[in-house]
Amino acid sequence: MEPYRIKAVEALPFTDREHRERSLREAGYNLFRVSAEDVTIDLLTDSGTGSMSAGQWAALMEGDEAYAGAKSYRAFEDRVRDLTGHRHILPVHQGRAGERVLFQAMELRGKVSFSNGHYDTTAANVVLAGGRPVDTRTTKARDFHSPYPFKGNLDLDALRARLLGRSGGEEVALVLLTLTDNGGGGHPVALSHAREIADLCRSRGVPLFLDAARYAENAYLNLLRGEAPQSSPEEIAREFFRTADGALCSLRKDTFGNMGGFLSIDDDALAERCQELVVATEGFATYGGMAGRDLASLTRGIIEATEPRYLAHRYSAAEAFARALADEGLPVMRPTACHAVYIDAGAVMRHIPAREFPAVAFANELFLAAGVRSAEMGSLEAGTYASSGEPAAQRELLRLALPRRVYTQSHLAYVAEAVGRVASHAERLTGYEVLHQPRHLRHFTATLRPLDASESKRR
Repeated sequence: MEPYRIKAVEALPFTDREHRERSLREAGYNLFRVSAEDVTIDLLTDSGTGSMSAGQWAALMEGDEAYAGAKSYRAFEDRVRDLTGHRHILPVHQGRAGERVLFQAMELRGKVSFSNGHYDTTAANVVLAGGRPVDTRTTKARDFHSPYPFKGNLDLDALRARLLGRSGGEEVALVLLTLTDNGGGGHPVALSHAREIADLCRSRGVPLFLDAARYAENAYLNLLRGEAPQSSPEEIAREFFRTADGALCSLRKDTFGNMGGFLSIDDDALAERCQELVVATEGFATYGGMAGRDLASLTRGIIEATEPRYLAHRYSAAEAFARALADEGLPVMRPTACHAVYIDAGAVMRHIPAREFPAVAFANELFLAAGVRSAEMGSLEAGTYASSGEPAAQRELLRLALPRRVYTQSHLAYVAEAVGRVASHAERLTGYEVLHQPRHLRHFTATLRPLDASESKRR
């Protein structure tokens, strides 16, 4: 059962299909553009959508709003330093701000950021800084249904070849280890693997950074899957941070924040360059674009994030949801992550080619059928786009993200039944084409249109 009581409730919006059809049409058939007032169950993302605890709400009242040197920052700094072991702690208003600051300070132009999986904004910020993101996951991640417990691991042989100069190409500016690998299915990285990467990076003088947005869930999955059976999630998280030279972290995920993040850095010179950018673009170095009350609630959230009973429930809820979807006949990615359940939309929508975005078709029909908002993670989000054709992503996934401490088992049972209904008439659905898209991160703001059956056959 849920290891908490519910002290406040919010009414769900219920609409009919006609209303949702109008809403989706006005949004350019992009669920990111749909008003939240038209969504009954919102599984678009787990970022910034969690429910804060009574302790976090109480901490808000004690926030110190001094411009410089606020006591809220000092408590935040102490808590983050205790967690990471890194000397320099810079608050930022969210994770992507930390990405921008770090990559600009590291002068990535003409260099590579090597990762087990850059997420969308991370890759975009590498590109905007003049660098090139390279993702190389373990080969064991290729099997969608394999039970291998650490599919978030990086391809260590590929990294070794790159750092030893055997594979050529640009200089590696940093290795970025994403915890967990959201873009690849929410899979964890093994602690022993992180230590191997750290040893290799230090032998070649290449800095290792963590993208630690889901550090607590990654730690719990390590505990659950036998990496450190005598430890606690908090102790495992500390060990992960101590393998690295620094970290960028969105606090909108595991720590239940609606806003916030940090950069933690050991290198003095790099920290100074990052601090200059924070002061110029985020705010003074002791608030980084956040209010003192935000810092206070996040400090409390860092403590709560690694609570074992909460994490055990978090995982069991995701696992039960995955089983319910599998019982409906859906191909669900295994092993189950904590923050989301991923469906192989390409397998469900076999008749829709990647260039027509099968996961978009699935997600939009789920919204129309049941008011459930989800996220496409396929060729719209992860594919590269060119003037001719639509190069496909590696997979066409539908992600059902789980906001923390928000929805109950009955909510997720409703979603599972709705997904099953949509899958039962999948062959009647058609694909989409893009009408307008920006240069970067097109899935957030692109407008699309549905194709009719005759158009799809001609393309």
